[in-house]
Amino acid sequence: MKNSRSDAYAASGVDITAGYRAVQLMKEHVAGTKTAGVLSDVGGFGGLFAPDMKGIEEPVLVSGTDGVGTKLKLAFELDKHDTIGIDCVAMCVNDIICAGAKPLFFLDYIACGKNVPARIAEIVKGVAEGCIQSGAALIGGETAEMPGFYPEDEYDLAGFAVGMADRAKMPDKENVEEGDVIIALPSSGVHSNGFSLVRKVFDISTADRELAETLLTPTKIYVKPLLALMDKMQIKSAAHITGGGFYENIPRALPEGLTAGIRKEDVRILPVFRQIAGEGNISERDMFNTFNMGVGMICIVERSRAEEAVEILREKGEEAYVLGEVVKGDEGVILW
Repeated sequence: MKNSRSDAYAASGVDITAGYRAVQLMKEHVAGTKTAGVLSDVGGFGGLFAPDMKGIEEPVLVSGTDGVGTKLKLAFELDKHDTIGIDCVAMCVNDIICAGAKPLFFLDYIACGKNVPARIAEIVKGVAEGCIQSGAALIGGETAEMPGFYPEDEYDLAGFAVGMADRAKMPDKENVEEGDVIIALPSSGVHSNGFSLVRKVFDISTADRELAETLLTPTKIYVKPLLALMDKMQIKSAAHITGGGFYENIPRALPEGLTAGIRKEDVRILPVFRQIAGEGNISERDMFNTFNMGVGMICIVERSRAEEAVEILREKGEEAYVLGEVVKGDEGVILW
């Protein structure tokens, strides 16, 4: 690559040498995510990974993909790019852990108007941190410089994760029964959903910096606590509370004919959500149908093991608590 340069391409707005510099700057961050299965370094045409399937009777690959959405606007406004990558990883690995899958590897995609190597390296630094938190290896990615498509100071970020589960041990919502207990794992804030509404409520360009930084708080990654729980007991089902809030996501963890019964007073709502509701004059129903409200993940276990499950999660640093129970009905979620 030492002789790779195109004056004509540079004149059109694409500096391919900036891409090479960005790769060099991000290498130390990527190296920190390396796990035993990684067979390749960054820079090849494909990321290579050899999974260890010892002890897994029937391996199942589980994949998930997502982006960060308009939360990126806050990163642009604050000129802070080293945590948004955590959100990208979290949105993917928190999905696949609901299927009982341990993340194996992650790839990212960054599209930008202008490749600023230091900024790209900061973004990847966050991605690498998310991978470390989830135990995944960052084995590749792509940075696309697209002048005229994105403004020079803006970018988009997306990625995907691949994990592995043992089929016999995977959560199965069809095993959920009336009387089972719903356990909440608290969120760190708004996470990465509902920011189109957040930005309608608050003018981010003039917002108090403390509020902006609160909103930019990275999405919590639940992989390791849930893996620890699944190692000790069979959980029946789980749901990542993302866009659509309680009303859209919790029913995805339930079979037909059963509903999540939750008392609103039992939900440990974070202050930022009360601020959003108050300043935006947003109804309670819409809040619970848009945001996580302080609950980033739920899992469902049989009643006799609920106390044990909460204790295991707390030992792993999660302030888990009983959120509700499974009842008969077709409503999906009942909040009273």
